[in-house]
Amino acid sequence: MTKYRHVSEAVAKRLQKIVGDRNVIFGDPERLAPYGRDEAGLLYASMPEAVVRPTTAAQVSEVLKLANQETIAVTPRGAGSGLAGGAIPLYGGVVLSCERMNRVLEIDPVNFVAVVEPGVVTNDLCRMVAEQRMFYAGYPMSVESSFIGGNVACNAGGAKVVKYGTTAAHVLGLEVVLPSGEIVEMGGKRRKDSSGYGLLRLFVGSEGTLGVFTKIHLNLIPEPGPAVDLLVPFRTTEAAIQAVPRVMTNSRDLPIAVEFIDRVSAAHCSTYANTTMPYQEEAGAYLILQLGGRTKNDVQDVYEMAGHACLENGALEVFVADNTLASEKIWSIRRNWLEALKAVDPYVSTGDFVVPPSEIPSMMEKISLISKEYGVEIPCAGHAADGNIHPAPLRPPGVPPEQWKEVAEDILGRIAMEAVGVGGAVSGEHGIGVVKKGLLSESKAAEFEVMRTIKAALDPKNVLNPGKLFG
Repeated sequence: MTKYRHVSEAVAKRLQKIVGDRNVIFGDPERLAPYGRDEAGLLYASMPEAVVRPTTAAQVSEVLKLANQETIAVTPRGAGSGLAGGAIPLYGGVVLSCERMNRVLEIDPVNFVAVVEPGVVTNDLCRMVAEQRMFYAGYPMSVESSFIGGNVACNAGGAKVVKYGTTAAHVLGLEVVLPSGEIVEMGGKRRKDSSGYGLLRLFVGSEGTLGVFTKIHLNLIPEPGPAVDLLVPFRTTEAAIQAVPRVMTNSRDLPIAVEFIDRVSAAHCSTYANTTMPYQEEAGAYLILQLGGRTKNDVQDVYEMAGHACLENGALEVFVADNTLASEKIWSIRRNWLEALKAVDPYVSTGDFVVPPSEIPSMMEKISLISKEYGVEIPCAGHAADGNIHPAPLRPPGVPPEQWKEVAEDILGRIAMEAVGVGGAVSGEHGIGVVKKGLLSESKAAEFEVMRTIKAALDPKNVLNPGKLFG
């Protein structure tokens, strides 16, 4: 195991020479504290010794060269919106924050490419390209807060994966600073490249363990046509999930999104939003559908066919959002799911398993049994069409947070390994981080050793995001 050195005053001064005095935080616990946690929850916080905020690839390179020379741990950080503890500085050291690398460098309408720095907020890019009648389809649920760099680091998914794919499908090129400080460029404004190993795809989803992204080329597409949102309550989870393939085959085209929330989630979200969802007493689950077409008439045909498919499969009713306000009301319930649960339990941690979509009903049954075994509520929400569900066990009253951390990890580990047993994986979009590193080695033993070999080759001193993925 690597023995890391502390960030001394002398090292802090060298960091200041690289990025400027104002862009190094050192010796100020109050300002350092926010960089010691992410959305994995309060139970996983760990204080950094210093924070550096570079603005160029050259500065990132110099920081990593210094870290290698001194054997100091470096934790890359985007917006801190990750849910697996990937941005937590487990070994103190330096947090390398990309917050000031926030420029959209180019929007190329000829090649349909956006070139951005890692600290660009996802929704800001979406708005900018929309002004030129283009569309960026890498769209995680945290679109209003997440950074593009973090999305690439975790290969973020989100609601629209069923139609557009994960973040990896939209990354055409990367400028990466390796742990040694070497700057490497991969890909660019091209959509084909059969020149040797696919290194670009290796770095997407590497969670800051192999390099720091400093420039990202993203694929854009023409602005899609109009869309409509549907809220569909079902009496049971099984009925809701069984309706999904019917919706997909009856709608001429793939839906843009098919979201799922269960009864427990609906109750907590309604309380949080001070509202009531339709059929809240009768419904065991809800689907939120977003459907699109080339024209308004196309959209009407599509949602009528989808609605009929839902009703034929036991939907209690189909509610169509016929204006922007109604659509926002539907989506706010899903987007605010985690915040609603945090209002109930500030220490809540969420899982992130993925299975073949047909296995969701059996997984929900297993989660129900685990919930009864532990005597805890486990609300679930997720992306029904791609089989990615997020369970979130809630801490019972009277259980101390430190004790609950171990119990919650056990519950989420049980659920994740049940998913592996039916052809799934322990993470679909949140990544492994610190929360799931034991599950990664358990579920992918052979692949895990290959990953470790790659990590050791690129980062022999293990200075870059140590403690994530590999322990």
